[in-house]
Amino acid sequence: MSQDKNKIPTLSTCLSPSLLHLYDVSDSLVVIIDILRATSTIATALYNGARSVIPVDSVAECIKLGRQMDVLTAGERDGKIAEGLTYGNTPLQYTREFIEGKTLVLTTTNGTRLLHMALAEGAKGILTGAFSNLSALCEYLVAEHKNVILACAAWKDKINIEDTLLAGAVIHRIKSHFSLNCDSTMIAESLYLEAGDRLFDFMKEKNASHYHRLMGFGLEEDIRFCLTPDNANIPVIYKDGRLVAVR
Repeated sequence: MSQDKNKIPTLSTCLSPSLLHLYDVSDSLVVIIDILRATSTIATALYNGARSVIPVDSVAECIKLGRQMDVLTAGERDGKIAEGLTYGNTPLQYTREFIEGKTLVLTTTNGTRLLHMALAEGAKGILTGAFSNLSALCEYLVAEHKNVILACAAWKDKINIEDTLLAGAVIHRIKSHFSLNCDSTMIAESLYLEAGDRLFDFMKEKNASHYHRLMGFGLEEDIRFCLTPDNANIPVIYKDGRLVAVR
């Protein structure tokens, strides 16, 4: 049930999983942000017709579910396909021809871990956000009229630029519908406004750690895709143990 329509909901930003305990997730929708590349991959797979994505926080659990359910298993550790898994965490792999009608079990270094942390803290609702589904995410959050926490997956608890940029983009679009009293929110929006529409070049100029990590693996195309707004523009919510598209 939505909050009192006469009460303005709050919008907060958590820049690292290590800070999540400071926020009241039990009274908020939590948006998991891990644009390089988990939440971009999730949005893309669902946009292209996947039945659902099952996020798990360990490679072992991913392999186990894959065997039990006869579904696709995918994931990465430190930017590379995790040992024992079939597919990686590149959104470009999840074309409609490949993923339509299938279920994907996914584990990643940061994003799926944060999602399970939010679950353990009793989040009222969970979504995933990326530039790929930016407009749909913003429209959903405004329509729900509930408190929102933008939760950045970061990189092994260290704040990163790209997730902060996505949080800033969301804030800039929807802030007029929310009460803001969070310095992290102001920081994220300021960073996004500095970058403007030059997101790839901004990451390069700022020597973003994950930019260099993925470029070192030859994944420039992945980075550019993940920084492109609305190329998989559907809201994604967590429901009954699965991430699904809101059609």
